[in-house]
Formats: sequence, structure tokens, C-alpha cells
Amino acid sequence: MKQHQDSIQYAERWLDIIKKAELDENTAREVSRETVENFVNHFNKGWVDYRKSVTEAGDYAGTEWRGEGVYYYDVFGNEYIDCLGGYGALDLGWSHPEVVEAVRAQAGKSGIPSQELMDPLRGVLARLLSQIAPGNIDHAFFVNSGTETIEGALKIARLYTGKHNFISTVSGFHGKTLGSLSVMGKKDFRQALQPYGGQTFYVPFGDADALEKQLEICSTVGIEIAAFIAEPIQGEAGAIVPPDQYWPRVREICDRFEILLIADEVQTGMARTGKLWGMDHWNIVPDIMCVAKSLGGGVLPIGAFMGNGKIWKAFEDPNPFMHTTTTGGNPMACSAAIAAINVTLRDNLAGRAEESGNYFMGRLNELVERYPQIYKGITGKGLLIGQHFAAPELGYKVAAGLFKRKVLVAGTLISSNTVRFEPPLIITKEQIDEVLNRLEDVLKEIAQGL
Repeated sequence: MKQHQDSIQYAERWLDIIKKAELDENTAREVSRETVENFVNHFNKGWVDYRKSVTEAGDYAGTEWRGEGVYYYDVFGNEYIDCLGGYGALDLGWSHPEVVEAVRAQAGKSGIPSQELMDPLRGVLARLLSQIAPGNIDHAFFVNSGTETIEGALKIARLYTGKHNFISTVSGFHGKTLGSLSVMGKKDFRQALQPYGGQTFYVPFGDADALEKQLEICSTVGIEIAAFIAEPIQGEAGAIVPPDQYWPRVREICDRFEILLIADEVQTGMARTGKLWGMDHWNIVPDIMCVAKSLGGGVLPIGAFMGNGKIWKAFEDPNPFMHTTTTGGNPMACSAAIAAINVTLRDNLAGRAEESGNYFMGRLNELVERYPQIYKGITGKGLLIGQHFAAPELGYKVAAGLFKRKVLVAGTLISSNTVRFEPPLIITKEQIDEVLNRLEDVLKEIAQGL
């Protein structure tokens, strides 16, 4: 039997490191080297091979250490402008002081609830979300991640309708757990894990006629559909915005065929696109809505799937424990979400995202005109922006060139030709200008080599 003395010493060494605000040069080198080593040997070697933070950082990996606002700092103290924002989780920026303070205050009282008694913050957060959600949505259940919200949404849709099949969209991204994968619109993530429960049918995103036709076919052959699920704006597909009449027609079609509409707001929610919710651009109220990522204020993970009281009855009767979680909606995560909602509303981050996004995309479109051999175009709303390149290798060169110039961006999981700009919503015009200056420097370098 192992005595674990080495493990105790290793843990204590790292606990000492964790307590340091800054690292000296030697410690930074050790941390950088050890991080790569640990990822390769104990986490995921393929992940390391893919990351430009390793391949483009020179002798020592670009290992993040701390962050503040729009900036993060690696173990050597180098300052980066974050234009990735944790794939949408860092809407408030790194370590927002009000969110950190709320979590710190709650952590001193309780972290994980008893599960038997009622913890007040879950009720408070559910009420807050019911106040700001679209239309008559007034119930919420809390989990730890975005993909778990999709699992819950699919589950409650089945319980409410008594039907087991779904329609999703080509290139839609809804998470990678098995239930969520069943409505994923990309075979790379689906194929090796099939078959799934029930059937999922796919239609092109933005094509309401295709949805209507698919429902007509399913009705004709006797396949019952529980719900249609989609992102208001496709995120991982490259910030794809549908035509103006798409969502109003989808709402009407779902009502006519008596199926539920599930809105995946995991990436578009909480002001990212210039409205509090992505669906607000079209004044559409979904039947079920999923939110996560930025709900935790960039400090703790939390997600919620939501619906109105009529749908929620299927969750409450006859078994109120049809869906449970030990850690979802824990008091610390709820405190972070309460603070995040407060900051988002009080500081009008939706308005800031709209204004900053219009400016950012306007300037990016000027670059598209100047570098047509590199760009195909720019898409998005608010600060969910997709740069579409003529070839995947050009996108990688742009991302790598920006990383060398201390700007963090990343590709998307669905579109290999796309690199996203998804900065914290608190980014300023001056910071955007600095990013654009560094981007044009990269584009000039690439253009000279073409």
C-alpha cells in the first residue's frame, strides 16, 4: 500500500506556490516546464500538441498565472490582452473584484450545501433569473456546466411532451456529454460515440423552410418530435447570425407543430451579443432556455436550464427528484452568479457589447477590404465575432502571430477557417485599437509571404 508521503510533499509544495502573487524567474521556469510535463503525461498530450501557447511560445510555454480585467499574465509576468474570454466565460473579465468578494464571503460560511436543508442562494438566484429571463420563463435548475444544461433541457422536454426525438441544426454546438452530443451538428465529435437514445434530425441553421419540411416529413411518417434546439447565433460555427425573419418563423412553426423550442444561450447569454439574451434580438421567447459560461462571473462554474411553470410541472410531479446534482448550484457558485448578474445589469454590459462590437467589426471589415487574399469576411453580433479566412492555415498564422504579440485568440470547434474575437465585455475602445494595431502587423507579415 502506498504511503503517499511523496504526494503530500508535492501537494504542499504547490500549495505554497499557489499562495504567491508573483513568481521569481526560476520558479516560473519550473512551473512552465512542469505544467507541460504534467499535461503530456497525466492529462492530454494531444491537447498540448494542438495549443499555440506551447508551439509558439519558445523554450517555455505560455502558462497563465493570474488575470485582471481584460489582461492576463503568464508565469513570467508577461501581459496579454485577452480576446478569447474563456470562450465566453469571462464576460466580466478576469477576477472581477465584486464577484471574487461575494465568493470569498460565502466560502467562509459554506461551500457545498447539505442537500437536505434549503440553501437560500439557490432560491435567490432562481428568482433573479426569472426576473430577467424572456417572457414567462420563471423556473431554473442549477448545474455545473453548459453541457449539463443541455442534458437537463432535453430531459425535461421528453418528460413534458412524452416524446423522445429532436431536431437540431447543422454545425450547432451543444456540449460533449452523451445527451448533448445527440444534438451536436458536427460528426467529428459524434461519430465514435454513436448510437444515442432517440433520434435526432438535422436542418441547416437559418433555414426555416427546412425545419418546416422536416417536421412535415416526421408527421407524415409518424415520428414524434419533442423539441427543436438551436443557438440564437451559432458560436462554435463561427459567430453565424441567421436571417432577420428566421427566429420569428421558427417560433411560429414550433407552435403550429406543437413542439418545444429550446434556446441554447450558453455562449450568447448574459449580454455577449449586445442584448441580455441572444433571442432578444428577435423578441422571441423560447419554451426552455439554457445559460452557463458567463453566469459564474468568470470565477466559478455554474449553469442553469430554465422554463415556465407549466413545463416545470413535468419536473415536479410525480417525482421531484427526477434530476439532481450534488454540487450544481452550490452556495459559492450562486453567490458568483448573483454578483455577475448585478454587475451585468448595473453596468449595462449589453449596451457596451453592442457599441464595442459595432466598432470592432467596423474596423475588422476595413481590414478585410485591405487584405482580401487573407480574409473571407467578418460575422457576429456584439462581442461574439468570427473572422473567416480563405484557408485554415491562414487563420492559424493569424492566431499564432497575435499570440506572439501578446494577444490571445482561438479558433472554433466547428469551423476550421474561423478565428474568434470574444473579449471580456469591459474591453475599451483604446484596448480594441491596440488589438487591431497588432492584428494589422500580423496581416502585413502574412501578406508579404503570400
